[in-house]
Amino acid sequence: MDKYTEQNKIAWEYSAYDFWVSQSGTPSERAKKDLENPRAMLKNYAKYFDDVKGLKIANICGSCGKKAVPLSILGASVTIFDISKENKRYACETAASAGTHIDYVVGDIMNIDMSIYERYFDIVFMEGGILHYFYNIEKFMGIMNKLLKDGGKMIYSDFHPINKLIDALELGNKTTDYFSTDIMECEMAHARFYDDEKRRKFPKCHIRRYTLSEIINSVINSGFIIKSFEEHPAWTNPKLPGEFTLVADKNVFKYCKK
Repeated sequence: MDKYTEQNKIAWEYSAYDFWVSQSGTPSERAKKDLENPRAMLKNYAKYFDDVKGLKIANICGSCGKKAVPLSILGASVTIFDISKENKRYACETAASAGTHIDYVVGDIMNIDMSIYERYFDIVFMEGGILHYFYNIEKFMGIMNKLLKDGGKMIYSDFHPINKLIDALELGNKTTDYFSTDIMECEMAHARFYDDEKRRKFPKCHIRRYTLSEIINSVINSGFIIKSFEEHPAWTNPKLPGEFTLVADKNVFKYCKK
């Protein structure tokens, strides 16, 4: 685990459990909402999941389980890979309260144990602004490809690269040169929800933001066939792109030639 990953782990374990309770309720309260309408809890991602019963899904940086638990209720076998023990505690308690189960692997995603998980999953799913925590995009996408069975699918949603230039989502993040490859120090996502005194105490994160071409080319070069690419309006300003969702299939023929 490199020094940047270690720092990000510290940041994502700082008051994380208490934050999720304050934002989403106790695990039992959250579980009740998940059980009432699990597809609705998937929100905009519901359309990317048809019948998931019996499918193995890897939820990369799945955090507090806000998508993993509903998918599990719908019948999927879900494994979260995330760096935070605090996130694991909330997610697993929510799953237990919902009468379901998720697997949760805490560790560096760049070091997933491929002796267990290579060609293991039907779907790799990630959302909510995660790619900027990884500094080798080609290696990251290569790992996503290896996790998938032949014929598997990646559903990847993230913040739109326009946020390098404009804080379109109003997250309080620094803006920079669009083509910059610098690693930047920034606030972790939860900090903005607290008063200034506590906000100053939050550990910082380190991120590397990518251009749209870097993202798309890394997906192609890692052995995926892109099936769709959608841009979504920012929730703060519908005239600006705020997020995107990319769906890609594993390129079985390219993988087999290696």
